[in-house]
Amino acid sequence: MSSSDNATSVGPVLSVKGSDTVLPLTQKEAEAFMRLHPNASITVVGGGSGTGITALLDGLTDICMSSREMKFSERLRFKEKRMDIKEVIVGLDAIAVVVHPDNPIQQMTREQLEDIFTGKITNWNQVGGEDAQIIAYSRESSSGTYEFFKDHVLAKKNYAASVLNMPASGAIVQSVSQTTGAIGYVGLGYVTSRIKSLAISYDHGQHFVQPSIQSVKDLSYPIARSLYYFYAVSKQHQVAGFVDFILSEQGQKYAAEIGYIPVN
Repeated sequence: MSSSDNATSVGPVLSVKGSDTVLPLTQKEAEAFMRLHPNASITVVGGGSGTGITALLDGLTDICMSSREMKFSERLRFKEKRMDIKEVIVGLDAIAVVVHPDNPIQQMTREQLEDIFTGKITNWNQVGGEDAQIIAYSRESSSGTYEFFKDHVLAKKNYAASVLNMPASGAIVQSVSQTTGAIGYVGLGYVTSRIKSLAISYDHGQHFVQPSIQSVKDLSYPIARSLYYFYAVSKQHQVAGFVDFILSEQGQKYAAEIGYIPVN
């Protein structure tokens, strides 16, 4: 079925809510889709994966964007409401660890990151940098990126109370770009010249890998993940046109253009 055939599947208004990591991808795809189909209207709002999942459960969004898998407890809530949920992987992403461009540090091990974000390391001179306080920025707990980073980088340990929680990935970019001693983490699509991404090692410093489309594709970058859309099976007809467009060759080309890794 062509994308023009699928246009009829999209109602006058389609709402998409959730992950800030998936937000730029969805905005780009929605703009392109609406150019092709002027009768379609797609509203895209961030707020975090958990926020999107709750909105989907409450019937306040048609599609939930998520940068993590749905938790078992969340699946149970949908089951209790007798809502069958469809899960679609719409792209792949790397989580980039970022610092201010003037910071001389170029690379870090997973263990060093764990110690920084759990509060054991507080000064840059403890990791080979200058004598300056480390100011760590994180997403807030409703974010899928927050949970993924906690699980896969902090080995499920709690963030230190000193870590500053930010409401959106864009806020982390802004804070890190304005603070010389800052460190944070964002999806690859958020990395700009205003911040610097670090090469990361998951083998105690033997090999360091920079986040990039290629290093995610060849599985060499260790902090990578799938990006998801969740929607009710009962809404399949309504959302199919847009979802099919994102998964099409053109849709995945748009994903690559803004720093996401295509799924095909």
